[in-house]
Amino acid sequence: MQPQSNSNSNSRKIKIVFLVNDLNFFCSHRLPIAEESKSRGFEVVIGYGELGGTEPKLLEDKGFKLRFVPMERGGKNLFKDLKTLFYIWKLFKSEKPNIVHLITIKPYLYGGIVARLTRVPSLVSAVSGLGTIFIQQDFRAKFLRFMLYPAYNFAFNHKNQIVIVQNNEDAKLLSSWGVLNQKKVKLIRGSGVKLDEFVDLNEYDSTPIVCFAARFLIDKGLYEFISAAQILRQRGLKARFYLVGGLDEKNNTGISAQDLRKIEESGNVEVLGFCEDIPKLYAKSHIICLPSYREGLPKALIEAAAAGRAVVTTNVPGCRDAIEPDVSGLLVPVMNKKALADAIQDLIENPEKRRSMGKAGRMLAEKEFRIEKIVNDHIDIYKELI
Repeated sequence: MQPQSNSNSNSRKIKIVFLVNDLNFFCSHRLPIAEESKSRGFEVVIGYGELGGTEPKLLEDKGFKLRFVPMERGGKNLFKDLKTLFYIWKLFKSEKPNIVHLITIKPYLYGGIVARLTRVPSLVSAVSGLGTIFIQQDFRAKFLRFMLYPAYNFAFNHKNQIVIVQNNEDAKLLSSWGVLNQKKVKLIRGSGVKLDEFVDLNEYDSTPIVCFAARFLIDKGLYEFISAAQILRQRGLKARFYLVGGLDEKNNTGISAQDLRKIEESGNVEVLGFCEDIPKLYAKSHIICLPSYREGLPKALIEAAAAGRAVVTTNVPGCRDAIEPDVSGLLVPVMNKKALADAIQDLIENPEKRRSMGKAGRMLAEKEFRIEKIVNDHIDIYKELI
């Protein structure tokens, strides 16, 4: 039976509008939710800003309607932001959705404001991690939080809204800030993983490979990882260190192409660049490392669990929520290159401990991170709202 709107006696399909600033991010993190929604009879519209390398036709061929909304992930240009707000208003007014699902910071702020002004019936706001301004305590960060308070307060106060968080600490922080009612909060741990893509669970008998797989951002702990690799090389430890990902120079903490060349020239790590086959990459790796400063619930660590690989990550919100500490991985203090090196060395020198953690990670993935579970949790939210 197809879901139908109660708005009139003729009843039409329930329409969901997803709003995201990067179409590639949507495909890698939220597409299964849209596909399942469509298969259950929902009409699905995807509003997007940047392409991120994804061709819209690929989604149109799947039966989705796409609408372009001029929206930059970064940037603080008032004229451009007003233009974004206007296009979001046009999107909501023309599509008349029953549910709007907002993904990442700019969509859930701007989209949340417009959804209230246009009287969208139901709203889902997905907080996939709080930005660096919620970490830093300098004057600039405090000033930005002060300036953003009214926007957050308005965007999170729709009368029929659910706010999805990936870790409880983000919800607590927003609640303590006075912008979020805990009754609206639903915890969904990450974006899910297709377990059947991760079948090569046994370690390769080779020189240990430690893999950092993320965008090349300073706040992903990029330089701490490189420094840890240098320390371990100086200690004479035999291991290979992979940097896998790509540049994101629009991000405030993104490194430049020139920075990346210097990293390559240093010889401490091997820069592999972007990888389309993460299951194959992780199968060859022995340890997955992500020393981020703060996360929602990082996909890299969810995939590490699915691959049955031990993890070394930082004791910060999001990262510590993606593992079972001392069971499926090790936690180290944030921004501490020596502690990071020590933890990596521990797992390199103790293969049985490493493999045991990998098996525990796989069990965690099967219990908590299965894509089917994550998708069903979202569908349940839509049902609750309508």
